[in-house]
This record gives sequence, structure tokens and C-alpha cells, in this order.
Amino acid sequence: MKCVANGTKLRTLLVRALSFSAVAALMLNPALTPVIASDYKLAPAPAAVAGEMNARFLPLGVGKSVVIDLPRDVKDVLVGDPKIANAVIRSSQRAYIIGAAVGQTNIVFFDGSGQQIAAYDIAVTRDLNGVRAALKQMFPDSDIRIEGVGDGVVLSGSAANPIEAQQAADMAARLAGGADKVVNSIVVRGRDQVMLKVTVAEVQRSVIKQLGIDLNANLSYGTSVVKFANSNPFTANNAPLVSSNAMTTSFGSAPSVQATLRAMESAGVVRTLAEPNLTAISGESATFISGGEFPIPTGVTCQTTTGGAIGQCVQTVSFKKFGISLNFTPVVLTEGKISLRVMTEVSEISNENALQGGTGGTTIPSIKTRRAETTLEIPSGGSMAMAGLIQQQTKQAINGLPGMMELPILGTLFRSRDFINNQTELAVIVTPYIVRAVAQKDLSRPDDGFTPASDPQAQLLGTVNRIYGVPGRSEPAQSYRGSYGFITD
Repeated sequence: MKCVANGTKLRTLLVRALSFSAVAALMLNPALTPVIASDYKLAPAPAAVAGEMNARFLPLGVGKSVVIDLPRDVKDVLVGDPKIANAVIRSSQRAYIIGAAVGQTNIVFFDGSGQQIAAYDIAVTRDLNGVRAALKQMFPDSDIRIEGVGDGVVLSGSAANPIEAQQAADMAARLAGGADKVVNSIVVRGRDQVMLKVTVAEVQRSVIKQLGIDLNANLSYGTSVVKFANSNPFTANNAPLVSSNAMTTSFGSAPSVQATLRAMESAGVVRTLAEPNLTAISGESATFISGGEFPIPTGVTCQTTTGGAIGQCVQTVSFKKFGISLNFTPVVLTEGKISLRVMTEVSEISNENALQGGTGGTTIPSIKTRRAETTLEIPSGGSMAMAGLIQQQTKQAINGLPGMMELPILGTLFRSRDFINNQTELAVIVTPYIVRAVAQKDLSRPDDGFTPASDPQAQLLGTVNRIYGVPGRSEPAQSYRGSYGFITD
């Protein structure tokens, strides 16, 4: 009995010594020592409950293995799902756990008496060591971390710019099999702000020439009277420029002939200049709109009385927008290089192609629009012609009396000529800048230096404003002559 007691005591001391050695080795060199299960304590509770309380979480990659050293001899092993992970016993106190497929399972080890030795919650994910090395090599200035969760991945850490964050997300999406399996929590450090200056310049030149002769004659032959009327329209411009610009001459008394000469020439130039500016954070969209809306009749809504009669009617309208709009999304690719998604539009109300109709001869105008939308890359401070248009349109129409209008020289009396020449030149120029915030005193406003004129100045001198320097701002020593400032009259 004494020997048995001494043997039992000796085994107890040996197990404690092994446990202490395993714990010391794990604490001193956890990267080289195998996983030790000696921290698990036996409890009088059932094995399932104790396993749930004492289970250790063990992450494992697909196709990777880990060595488990157990404090006692293993008699039985319980694997939750062998398709995800499996346990191989090579010795009485050593097991090898191998990851087979992405998923989660658990493994429980039992001794000869059925008591639980150790339990592990196994999470098998994709092997991401190669991806981590690739991210570190591709983006040395970023601190991007990737972890596997189930069949997806989670990106965290910080990136130097939005392009590196997007490229890391694309790499993770290719690895996980789709962007829906990637949780992107990368924070971009120091996001740049981009100011976009868009210049829309347009010049339209038009020349219109109209010349026509209308003849009216009354010829009497005895008791017979013959009336002749020849009015030649101007069809190229749909209507004469000024219908009252005419010269009328009559010939004869009884057989009278009346000739009306209609002549007009017009030349005009239209200049359109719009320069919207807008600032946005790299990767975000911004919109700028300056304009208005005009109503268009859409119908009439009438109320019906109880007797079935039509009651009060109300005109319904819809509103159409016009003006200047700018929408762009900047992305700073590298230092000083910007990718832009730009949409700009300049529209105005025009009488061309206007619709006549409705109650009281309502005129519904049309909208003349210049719109450009594209994606391009420009360095900061550089300019590029985003869009351009050179258009020339010529219209000419001759109307007259058939046969007579073809006569040499005399045919001029029986025809009208309408000539139109329109030329348009349009250019859209974009210039992005990487900007930083500045002090308010370094910014200028359109109303800087504007002061309304006093009553004596307005009444006696006819001025509407006075010009002063901006308070608190040092201006260079210059001499000015005449009126100067933002608003002058």
C-alpha cells in the first residue's frame, strides 16, 4: 500500500512538473512550442458542459495543421465535422489537427475514464499569409490588415490614399470570390480635397438676309376686272425679320400696279461664358446648380358638381429646370494626379422651336442646352479641353411665281430670297486643383469693397455705389484712374 501511494504521489508530481514545463515553454517561446492543453481543469460537471466552458478558440488555415500536446493519455476523440477539420493521434499524448475546408467545428479529447481532457473551437479560414505579404509589398506606405471570417474576409487598418484602399479591396474580392464577401473597413489617411474649375465658353454668329418683292395689280378690260396678287414668303427663317420694313410704289390710275419691296439684313453675335467652381473630398461626389425653373402647361383639371355639370377648372403646370449645373467625382490617384468623373451643363430659355398654342395663345419656350459628361485624368493645376464644338449652318430659300421667277432680271420682281448663316464655337475646359484650407482673411468675396452711394452722390452725380478698400487688408501701393471695383457704373 505504501508503494502504491508513493507511486501515485510520484505520478502526480511528474504530471505537475510536465504541466509547469509546458506552461513555461509556451510563455517563453509561444511561436515554436505546440499548443498545450494543461490549462484545462477537470470539473465534476458533465463533459459537454465543461467542454463548452473550457473550450479554447483555435484559428486554422485551409490545408494547415497544428500540434496539440495533451497532459494525459488520450482514449477517445470527438470531431464535430470531419469535413472542416480532422484530428490525427500519433502518440498517447500528442494530436495533430488539420484544417480541411472553410467553416467552424469543435474537437474534444477524452481520457480512459471518459473525462474531458481538452476542447477546441476550430475556425478554419483561407490561408491569408500570402495575401498579407502581397499587401505589404504592394502598399509599403499603408497598414492594411486582412482577416478571414467564415467564407469572407475583413479588411482593416489604414491606407495612404483611396486608390490603394480600392486596390486592396479588389484583391480581397478576387480572393473571396466576389465583392459581397469583403467587408472593407480601411480608413484613408489625410484625404485630399479637389477644387474643379470648369469654363464653358461659346460664341454664336448669325447673318440673315431677306429680299423680296410683292406685286398687286388691278387690270380692267371693259366690264371685266382682273386682280393679280403675288406675295412671296420667307421660309428659311419661318417668318420675315420685320414685316413692316417695306417700300410700296403704285403705277397707273385705272389699271394700277402696286409693288412692295421687303428687304432686311441682320448680323448678331452671342457670347456665353460660365465658370462654375466646386470643391469636394477625394472619392466623394459634389453638385453645383445655379438657375431656375419655368412652368409649362400640362392640362386643365375641372371639378364636377353634384349635378354632373363641369365646375371650376384649374390649369396644371410642370416645371423644367435651366441654368448652370456641375457634378463631379474626384479621385486622387498619386501625388498631384487626379481622376475626374465630370458632368457639366449650361442651359437657357430660347424662343427657337417655341410652341404656340393653348388658351390665349400661350407661348411655350424651348431650352437650349450644352452638356458634356466624361471621365479623364489630369494633373493638379493642369487644364484640358473636355469638350468642343464647331458648327456652321447655312440655309437658303427662294420662293416665287413659277415660270416668272426664272426670267432673267425680270424674275426678281416675282421671287423672294431668304439666306441664313449660323456659326457656333463651343469649348469646355476643366482645371482641377488639390487645395488646402486657408484663413478667411486670405479669401475674397464679390462684395468686397462695395458700399452704396449716398443720397447727394446718387441725386447729383448719378452714382450707385462708392468704392473703398477692404478693411483690414493691406493693398499694394497703386494708382488708379477712374472707377474701379467689383461693381462700377
